Amino acid sequence: MPLLLRPLRRSIERPITEGTADRAIKFREAIFRRSLALADIAAAGAALFVCINLIGDDSLRPTGLLVLLPLIIIAGKAHALYDRDELVLNKTTIDQAPGIFQCATLYALLVVLLEGTFIRGELGTEQIIALWATLFVATLLARRAARFLARRLTPPERCLFVGSDESFDRLRSKLPERDHRATIVGRMSLEGLSGEQLVDTGVATLHNLIAEHGVHRVIIEPSEARQQTTLDFVREAKATGVRVSLLPRILEVVGSSIEVDDVDGMTLLGVRRFGLSRSSKVTKRSLDAVGAGLGLIVLSPLLLAITLAIKLDTRGPVLFRQMRVGRGGRQFEMLKFRTMVVDAEALKPELLDRTDPRALLFKLPDDPRVTRVGRWLRGTSLDELPQLINVLLGEMSLVGPRPLIGHEDEQIKGRDRSRLKLTPGMTGHWQIQGSRTPLAEMIKLDYLYVAGWSLWGDVKILLRTGTHVVTRRGM
Repeated sequence: MPLLLRPLRRSIERPITEGTADRAIKFREAIFRRSLALADIAAAGAALFVCINLIGDDSLRPTGLLVLLPLIIIAGKAHALYDRDELVLNKTTIDQAPGIFQCATLYALLVVLLEGTFIRGELGTEQIIALWATLFVATLLARRAARFLARRLTPPERCLFVGSDESFDRLRSKLPERDHRATIVGRMSLEGLSGEQLVDTGVATLHNLIAEHGVHRVIIEPSEARQQTTLDFVREAKATGVRVSLLPRILEVVGSSIEVDDVDGMTLLGVRRFGLSRSSKVTKRSLDAVGAGLGLIVLSPLLLAITLAIKLDTRGPVLFRQMRVGRGGRQFEMLKFRTMVVDAEALKPELLDRTDPRALLFKLPDDPRVTRVGRWLRGTSLDELPQLINVLLGEMSLVGPRPLIGHEDEQIKGRDRSRLKLTPGMTGHWQIQGSRTPLAEMIKLDYLYVAGWSLWGDVKILLRTGTHVVTRRGM
């Protein structure tokens, strides 16, 4: 049969009926929704305690908790904070931060409006600010913990992929076997089918596979040549009760910063221009200057301690200087704390046979040239801190494309060189996904970053980088 299912794991669970699969999907989603609701109530309780009891000398009336705590659920529902998880595979809290910010603002306003009824006393300005700020931070932390627990209480989401071999391989690389988010139980290929056979045989097999393998989500790659078939598959998959995700290849070119435009019932996608506007450049540069300046001041004791540690560990300079390719192809001297022995470059030819000949970037998991202090600095990414000086000088940005060495940059040809339209960054998508990200994948990430830049996107990357540094992931 030209329509193929390829089982990916030997330990596929026993066949599950369609009704059982639907119950499993609803159970998963209920666990996540209720966990988030309890997290929001806990955050609201903590914010009210800080606002009323710690900062002020007011008190809640007996009915206060019964009304003000459930009120956070209503505010969260108004901002769709409980509906997103069922739509996405990657259930993250940081992506909902703008909605949580708005929810905290609305909740603080409602509490002020209702304070005469449910609070003994009058809230001052400091108490209102504390309520709003505490609720925002506490909700972020509580929701992160709730999602962590929900993932442990539920099995990974079972996915069936419908599409090409190339896209399937990419998706499988993003969702390794031990991923807590999802597992791919198989794939379907539509190659070789056409006309009515494509619809009838394909749809029937889709239904059978969903029921047999207890599929929670069907991921469909739209086909330009078979647009009607894509629509039929989406409708049929939704009719079974499973969740449906699309893998549109167009976003690999235009990025995710698109606007949905409704023209009398016809949907258009507005694609933003490539690169940054003048105001965006000013905004990004302001964030860089303020962030780098404050970073150098706050971290000055740590920078001094690292300097002393390097001096006591090995002979040689404290800083490592290396020419990198910056914005517009201009070269600059990038600074890092030295993590290798002084003659590291001279020893490099002796280690070439230990690298993957297909790799375009020179990387060794256990590089013998790394010093004792250097190994610790690399493990914590603290060796990157001197680049704050490069940021202040305007040679680098806090977030941006990865700065490449000259011979690495020479391997990038054609349109891929558009990554140089932005100033290279201390961090970016490449660091979050791991420093061993292949060059071809890194170039694609850089392109999408330039195509879809936003200030909130930079803030998210900085927050995620901090998380990965603390947990020592993605290094």
